[in-house]
Amino acid sequence: MAKETRTQGRIRRHERVRRKVHGTADRPRLNVFRSLAHIYAQVINDVDGSTIAAASTLDPALRESLSSLTKIDEAKEVGKLVAQRAKEKGVESVVFVRGGYQYHGRVKALADASRESGLNF
Repeated sequence: MAKETRTQGRIRRHERVRRKVHGTADRPRLNVFRSLAHIYAQVINDVDGSTIAAASTLDPALRESLSSLTKIDEAKEVGKLVAQRAKEKGVESVVFVRGGYQYHGRVKALADASRESGLNF
């Protein structure tokens, strides 16, 4: 039996959670994807299959101000921005899906910043 890679393990964990967790119009899903260089967050309504709000470290609104920050501070800024955009669309409460990553480091920083900016989960 071949050994599972780190990425395959993350995808397996993410799929296991996604079988149980779905975003609705009342309570959409806040999804996180983390690469080595960037972090991405989306607020998704799974019933319609539509993205309500999104933010990432590649976002033009953040790109210039992130150059001197650490990756954890960048994740906090992304969390604040996605929460602000979701609240503008009328979303107050979300279901947080960490994408198979540990709730630690950048993922935790993004979640905490989203909570501080007014999203409930």
